[in-house]
Amino acid sequence: MKSGGCCICKKVLIIINTLVSKSKSIERNQYFCKIIRRYYFKKNNFLKHKTHRTTMKKTIILLYLLFIVLNLKAQINMNDSTAQVIAYWNKNEKQSYLVTSEKYKIVGADTTYTDFWKYQVDITVKDSTSNSYTIDWFYHDYEIKEENELLKKLSTLADDMTITVRTDEMGILQEVVNWKEIQAFVFKATEMLREETKDIPNIDKVITQAENMYTSKESIEAAAIKEIQLFHTFHGGKYKMNTEYNSPLKIANLYGDEPFDAEAIVWLDEINPDDNNFILRMTLTVDSVQLTKATFDYLTDISKKMNTPAPDREEFPWVKNNTFVASRIHGTGWPIYCIETKEIYIEEQTNVEETIIEIQ
Repeated sequence: MKSGGCCICKKVLIIINTLVSKSKSIERNQYFCKIIRRYYFKKNNFLKHKTHRTTMKKTIILLYLLFIVLNLKAQINMNDSTAQVIAYWNKNEKQSYLVTSEKYKIVGADTTYTDFWKYQVDITVKDSTSNSYTIDWFYHDYEIKEENELLKKLSTLADDMTITVRTDEMGILQEVVNWKEIQAFVFKATEMLREETKDIPNIDKVITQAENMYTSKESIEAAAIKEIQLFHTFHGGKYKMNTEYNSPLKIANLYGDEPFDAEAIVWLDEINPDDNNFILRMTLTVDSVQLTKATFDYLTDISKKMNTPAPDREEFPWVKNNTFVASRIHGTGWPIYCIETKEIYIEEQTNVEETIIEIQ
């Protein structure tokens, strides 16, 4: 396969951010029930938030003391250098988080920042049973630095939106409860998109194809709750220091029938018993051959719908997707700080998308 031109790269980058998706959490196995994600961790930046451990909310501190009184099993065991992630949450318990999302591209020594999103999320445990939690994610107070005015308009639709999810008793994500409300939001956004882009020939076919990715509960669970999946990445697992857990995975492909092959590695990096927290990390690498083919096939299909020239297979560049994660998690099961960075490589250009979730 030969190297392609920069115009091909630009087309690829338009759709590659959503090409790799997550499989349903109910299909995941034990330690890797949350590994179907993309992650990167910048150690120096992350360790700056180590001091944030001492500022855990009073509710968490009180819960921790209560667990000691009740002799609940600790999540950190220094005797065998292990830590497990279990949700010890109460009904009506609430934590607030700041979520930031930043995108930029790197070409040689030049870095160009494309957009920046910041918003608040209030996470409330609406119900707690012996085998499940029902949790509301309430999104509000968006701050967007984006040159694209259309994206700014679309973002206003998400303000004051609530997504309700259900987990098992360990905190492993099981399902989106109000998926029909999310679907209605998506279709409302695409209608606005149709109106704003009505002068572009054949654009309606492309928008319809995008809508098809949100036609079912399963597709919404795979594509529409990225930060929620990041939040629950490590729940349900027990991890030992100096041990790597490797697993081959099948990653759902939103644009095709065949899932992608991927390789995940997860490990326990640090235990802090005095502060009752620990750091877990994970990397995920998607099969480049399969990803490149799926990208080419999708762009070819879009070209037909738009009546534009299709990409040349011989000149189409290889596409690589390496993603990583790190989370500092408190003994009560509440993440203190999570960071995810997805890196997409096409020839000499790297596109990076970084998401951070930080307790307030």
